[in-house]
Amino acid sequence: MQRSSNTTRNSTKAQAMQPARRRLLKAGGVTLATLSAPALVMGQTSPKIRVGFWPVASGIPFFAAVEKGYFKEAGLDVEPLKLASPQQVAEAMIAGRAEGSSNGTGSAALGIAEIAQPGLLQIFCTNPTNQKFVLDEFIVAKDSPIKSINELSGKRVACGPGVQNVILARTVLERAGAKNFTVVELPIGQHIAAIAAAQVDACYTLEPTGTVGRMNGTTRNLEVGVIAKYVLGDPMAPWHGGSASLTTEFIKKYPEVTRRYIAAYKRGVDLVKNNPAEARPFLKGYTAIEGALTNEVPMADYMMSNEFKPSDIAYFQKFFDLFTERGIFNRKVDVGAMLYKG
Repeated sequence: MQRSSNTTRNSTKAQAMQPARRRLLKAGGVTLATLSAPALVMGQTSPKIRVGFWPVASGIPFFAAVEKGYFKEAGLDVEPLKLASPQQVAEAMIAGRAEGSSNGTGSAALGIAEIAQPGLLQIFCTNPTNQKFVLDEFIVAKDSPIKSINELSGKRVACGPGVQNVILARTVLERAGAKNFTVVELPIGQHIAAIAAAQVDACYTLEPTGTVGRMNGTTRNLEVGVIAKYVLGDPMAPWHGGSASLTTEFIKKYPEVTRRYIAAYKRGVDLVKNNPAEARPFLKGYTAIEGALTNEVPMADYMMSNEFKPSDIAYFQKFFDLFTERGIFNRKVDVGAMLYKG
């Protein structure tokens, strides 16, 4: 009888998740068909914390916390999940295959997930970037005659996978004055090769791609910190483009474990901010950058949710509002309501 009861509950939960999956599919152009996993076992005192990450440089606090053993020292069982796009991270959280996201996961993908399943997650750390703390950039071939973004009119431009990358690439191109361009999605690891093979004329990409291309003599940066400048209207504005989060279900079920996890994660943040030379080697294995090149990658900034000032929330909200204006969000998403306040 107990097995039958459990089966009924699991079936009911799976059926309840389907509308949220369909809404995410409609909002973000992604699929959840291949994602399914059992929920956390009731009564677990030391649950496994599966954290989705996208292989970009801004995920380094998480990489460092794993490799330095900060999570283990806190008595936590953390499993990194390398996924191909921010959408896949969001999908995994909705489907119950991940309990959280690392920094570098597109904030807009998390916003779409929040629309699909209201109250799904809470953001506890962001990685604000701009022209000083560089993450985002347009790159071209080293010998390309193109000198500015507005010269990409009529050109073929690649961006990373997912709705956040597509919308931001298009917005920057439009606001820089480019016209009649074509934007194509490519895995971020293919950006340099696509430029080298002349498959595209430029890429809107994220670090460490620009550093890798520059150091191997293949590409050069056309312009960095483009989202702060063209989307937020100030080259030094904080673009909260990536976020670390946990599901609300996990936070409510394991409040004490959540506090330990966030404290251990913050140790990774503090290491990156205070001793970046010690943290940089942890890019290896998690991103496309290896060896001495780790010393060249620019670092994003990091902000815990309890450090947000009203101006930070306002810039974050302006970023989210772009996706409402573009029809990607079917309603306004309140950034303040998504921030962890524990």
